[in-house]
Amino acid sequence: MITGLSAKGRIALLSLGAVLGIFQLCDIAGIRINTSPSLPLGLYRVSSNPNANLIEFCPTDSFGRLAITRGYRTRGSCSDGAAPLLKPIVAKPGDLVELSLRGIAVNGKLLPNTEPRSSDTEGRPLVSWPFGRYRVRVGQAWVASSYNPRSFDSRYFGPVPVSSIRDRVEPFLTSW
Repeated sequence: MITGLSAKGRIALLSLGAVLGIFQLCDIAGIRINTSPSLPLGLYRVSSNPNANLIEFCPTDSFGRLAITRGYRTRGSCSDGAAPLLKPIVAKPGDLVELSLRGIAVNGKLLPNTEPRSSDTEGRPLVSWPFGRYRVRVGQAWVASSYNPRSFDSRYFGPVPVSSIRDRVEPFLTSW
């Protein structure tokens, strides 16, 4: 029994423990809970399908730190102490990516909702990846959300090293 706490305090502490336990059980079961606006809210399951289009990855270096500093990522299991990102792969090795004011085009097809923004929702400046054409190299992927025009993705940090991919995931219980 927990002593020194009121009944409300004990209930709150037990509730917190139950929620944390649910998150751990989901992780062990290969279920990812997405609460970010980059994809529909819901549950995603880890997939062994090497062609699954959604990935969970830890952003690298300065882009990972920027995401932490600005609150784009919460606490989590990446080596920098923050949560991994969940994004769709939009370009794979051999694809031609063009980044411009209009957004990300892959092999000549402009993706909806990928126009780089000059500021985030708090009015802080955002700098896009340099505009231009990029041939995706082996060991890289480009990620972008056409679901949410304010997604923090490759329009700001460029290609993602495949080595940073932790898991491939598929929608399990979402609004999709």
